This record gives sequence, C-alpha cells and structure tokens, in this order.
Amino acid sequence: MAATKQSTFTSRAVSRVVEAGNSAICAECQTPVKFTAKIKARQVIANVYVDGRWDRVEHYHEECYDQAGQPYGGAD
Repeated sequence: MAATKQSTFTSRAVSRVVEAGNSAICAECQTPVKFTAKIKARQVIANVYVDGRWDRVEHYHEECYDQAGQPYGGAD
C-alpha cells in the first residue's frame, strides 16, 4: 500500500465583493468592513493557519490589506 501524502495547509487570502449584512471588522484598522449599495467595495478574507492547522479567519478592507504588506500573500 502506498503511503499517503498529508497536505500542509498554509495561510492564504482571497478578494471578494463585500456582501450585504457583512459584520466583519478589519484586522488592520479595526473598523467595520461595510456594504454600500453605490460602491462595489471589496474585502480580503484570509484563512490563517498556525503550525499547519486552521486557526482563524481575518477580514480586511482591500486597501488595508495592501497597507499591511499583504501578510498572507497576494489575494486571489
């Protein structure tokens, strides 16, 4: 029987449109990531892994993620 290779998960980020009803707080500036009908604002959502295990989700305003130096890499 062949040995199975276990994946090592790493933190990653994605860019998404802010949805109505979003109640996330930006991890960088600590203000709400708010939906606005007139502007299609975007947010970055990062799945954060510590020692290969999922730890938390962090939300950012798109511009705050860039200001923070893209701590989890470029947002896909």
